[in-house]
Amino acid sequence: MKLKKEAMAGTLESNDILITVDNGEGITIELESSMKKQFGKQIEKVIRETLEELNVENVKLTAVDKGALDYTIKARVEAACFRAAESTEYNWSWYFEREIKKNNDVSSR
Repeated sequence: MKLKKEAMAGTLESNDILITVDNGEGITIELESSMKKQFGKQIEKVIRETLEELNVENVKLTAVDKGALDYTIKARVEAACFRAAESTEYNWSWYFEREIKKNNDVSSR
């Protein structure tokens, strides 16, 4: 996915995360969080995995975390990237197939 402009998703409310993305060289992540020492690696992991799933290779991403859970982080990264790519076509079947596969992989362990 190629990002065309700067875009944001999320809020600075409690239990949310504000994601800002813009075109960059490679993947650069700047994380601000009061929980960075405890959860910073996990937050960055979720961000990187989501960018990989979306095939985003060049992005400057800024995240201001206010205690968001993984699914919120993922949704905010996806929304910001789709806005930045000016994409109006979200492939819901791909999303649900991916989630079903993940759940099957976890339950088979």
